[in-house]
Amino acid sequence: MIRVLFVCLGNICRSPMAEAVMRDLVEKEHLSHRIEVDSAATSSWHIGEPPHRGTQDKLKEYDISTKGMQGRQLQKADFNHFDYIIGMDESNIRNSRTMLGNPDSPKIFRFLDLTDHQKDVPDPYYTGNFQETYDLVLEGCHALLEKIKIENQL
Repeated sequence: MIRVLFVCLGNICRSPMAEAVMRDLVEKEHLSHRIEVDSAATSSWHIGEPPHRGTQDKLKEYDISTKGMQGRQLQKADFNHFDYIIGMDESNIRNSRTMLGNPDSPKIFRFLDLTDHQKDVPDPYYTGNFQETYDLVLEGCHALLEKIKIENQL
């Protein structure tokens, strides 16, 4: 099983959006039996909470489910469990490396570094622009899925 973990600050906007979009893409490609997707926060602010209403509403527009999703904090054990640990921004990368105790691991990387954008995913909790975040997440998820398929010969 290939395991993917998306990480953001609160685990209510960007990382659950990426988790839901990636799950949807994986399911559509009939790879759910090969790829597991999850998300987590570097903070403890929203543990146990569902995704932000804006994230839920945006995903609902595209018929993507958030059912059963709830915020959780990144744990040290996640480093050994997941093959890909993707931060939504540079701050998430720094915090993830510190929390996981493996600052130089190539399995930890910034999400949009897989695209031509080479930037952080803006946090719609602050910007209010859930469409911009969705568009970037969708592009990033397509790029990540291609990377996983190539690296794992799927």
